[in-house]
Amino acid sequence: MSQETAKRVLRIEAQAIEGLLQRINAEFDRAVELLFNCEGRVVVTGMGKSGLIGRKISATFASTGTPSLFLHPAEAVHGDLGMLVRDDVLLAISYGGETQEIVLLLETVKRLGIRLVTVTGNLRSTLAQASDVVLDISVKEEACSLNLAPTASTTAALAMGDALAIALLEKRGFKEDDFARLHPGGQLGKRLRRVESLMHTGDDLPRVKPGDAMPEVIYEISRKKLGMAAVVEDGGKLAGVITDGDLRRLMLKRKNEALSLTAAECMTRNPVTIGKDELAATALRLMEERRITAVLVVDAGQRVLGVVHLHDLWTLQLF
Repeated sequence: MSQETAKRVLRIEAQAIEGLLQRINAEFDRAVELLFNCEGRVVVTGMGKSGLIGRKISATFASTGTPSLFLHPAEAVHGDLGMLVRDDVLLAISYGGETQEIVLLLETVKRLGIRLVTVTGNLRSTLAQASDVVLDISVKEEACSLNLAPTASTTAALAMGDALAIALLEKRGFKEDDFARLHPGGQLGKRLRRVESLMHTGDDLPRVKPGDAMPEVIYEISRKKLGMAAVVEDGGKLAGVITDGDLRRLMLKRKNEALSLTAAECMTRNPVTIGKDELAATALRLMEERRITAVLVVDAGQRVLGVVHLHDLWTLQLF
């Protein structure tokens, strides 16, 4: 019985979203243009379940490049109207379009010249008639067996909000760099960390000169504990790299003369490198593909900036 109920609910809510497709028209484009050209904030408002959906939509706007905040309509009429300023756009969510607390905001909205976008299931409602743009989210039925609890209608409102947010994201040309700037915390923030914030630099960077003898190279690798050393020419330009693996192979093949050689004679030329602005996840993928434990960070002129080690990525728990 429970499984059948669940399937019925999901079917009704899926149909509610499917029904929105035919309503994505010029009115939707007008809403996107209005929100895109907003010089203030997109202020989202809604009561009850619509308010909860509105909070999520506002959060999605804010995290994808559209400055936004949520205004509780009941609190607005008791002092929080000061949160609304000229150049804002108000996005009101009200399925019936007659939510009294939001209707009471209309006088202030009109007085300040704030543009109004309404997401509603009633195109003849007070809010719809007062709006600059109306987005129709009407549904045939709620998923609630009593056809009372907001279910399919709130799903439709949320989906429409997501559609607006992503359309705005693409119109703004919002990229990974922008996303990383707004999501510094959590697992998502970790995956969007830049190589520059993780690399070992300065005295922590193991480096030797091409003419340095191998005992000096071995000492530098051991002292810095990153399993490698960058071979750097005067001016900081990368010449090559020597790793623990290179040392083991050298001792096997040229044991008797190994310590008399120079870094230039033992290094691997044209090693794997990465730019400082690449994502930590990109560095991890590169290490996995090339089966290495460290990658050198260089600038456009191949000057060595630092090194990122696999251990640095383990601390981010990217695995």
